[in-house]
Amino acid sequence: MNSKVEKHNLDNGLTILTKELHHVPLVSQWVWYRVGSRNEVKGKTGISHWVEHMQFKGTPKYPITVLDQAISRDGGVWNAMTSLDWTTYFETLPSHKMDIALDLEADRMRNSIFDKEETELERTVVISEREGNENEPLFRLGEAVQKAAFELHPYRNQVIGELNDLKSISREDLYQHYRDHYAPNHALIAIAGDFDTKKVVTQFSELYGEIDRQKATIQTPTPEPELQKSQWIEVKGPGDTIYLQISYRSPAANSDDFFALTVMDSLLSGPSSLSMMGGGSVSNKTSRLYQALVEKDLAVSISGGVQATIDPYLYEMLAILPPDKSTDAALKTIDHEITRLQQEKVNPQEIARAIKQAKALFAYGSESITNQAFWLGYASMFADYTWFETYIQRIEQVGAEQILNFAQHYLDQDHRIIGIYRPKNNRN
Repeated sequence: MNSKVEKHNLDNGLTILTKELHHVPLVSQWVWYRVGSRNEVKGKTGISHWVEHMQFKGTPKYPITVLDQAISRDGGVWNAMTSLDWTTYFETLPSHKMDIALDLEADRMRNSIFDKEETELERTVVISEREGNENEPLFRLGEAVQKAAFELHPYRNQVIGELNDLKSISREDLYQHYRDHYAPNHALIAIAGDFDTKKVVTQFSELYGEIDRQKATIQTPTPEPELQKSQWIEVKGPGDTIYLQISYRSPAANSDDFFALTVMDSLLSGPSSLSMMGGGSVSNKTSRLYQALVEKDLAVSISGGVQATIDPYLYEMLAILPPDKSTDAALKTIDHEITRLQQEKVNPQEIARAIKQAKALFAYGSESITNQAFWLGYASMFADYTWFETYIQRIEQVGAEQILNFAQHYLDQDHRIIGIYRPKNNRN
């Protein structure tokens, strides 16, 4: 068995990461494209997500009527995701059936049809998805906060895109975006499971080797500086719950500060899961904010939000309050706990507990074949696969001094966004 990660590069720029794991007869393949909402321009927001949808509409070899059957009939699962920095497609299926997944992804890298009728049908779907999101308090609040937090950087936009853009983007716009970005030199394949590395790399070479590079210019935004001021945003709508979201600029994932944030987040509100594939949970009842807010009946829940991104993004704390509770009291309590972090070094025992909980959550989100393949590709989108391999080691090195410095530098009350979603007619 060759359980270490191996990296392979084809002449056309395609990167392949392999990890043999033979304890179960499964293979998980992830094909990652380095394009997400971060690379979109004004007037075409949401185009990466829409192209993801179109990739399930068929090719001449795999028409729309047989695509899903090609995976599900062999006991496999498949899906796709678009995020701020990337778009990815995956299949997990029995190892002796993996050839269909390898062939399918190679085929749709360049041969998707983008039928006009299917494009218009999907326009209705993505617009409906956008309008459905607008009924969700956290979407509405999050969108308002993002727009306040970023003036120019595309991180200000939701991945789903602006409604006006979804109405105006054409089939030709979608197809050109696909042709520009879906190419081997913009892609990475991560595969983990029960296979022979030499054989599978040969397969990838045969499937992808003749696909040409693309020379399209990729929109690469300039990272936005720290938040210039503190802003207070209120959104009102239906419901009976108050949401209090406090957002600070966060470091890029490939930064030493990111690991200090990870430990501080675990200590302050409970560890945040970076895995988008689930895999267990860890209680946050020992965190400072849970004890200060939930146990004192000032909120019904508290959570942190850490995202691993290419450019500096947002670190968020979200408190959920009943309509009869005061947002001022909750905010005052949160600020008190942040001030403690800025003025007092955390004792080693509390740091050790926070690290232990963060490590446990990371382990839960890494144990399956699907998650193993996910992490290899995911880490490569903002750093490289060694980021995943050294994650535990790096958070174990975080101490009181790093947490103190992080809190003092990043958690500045004069440089943050306070967002509140209130049910209509609520004044607390």
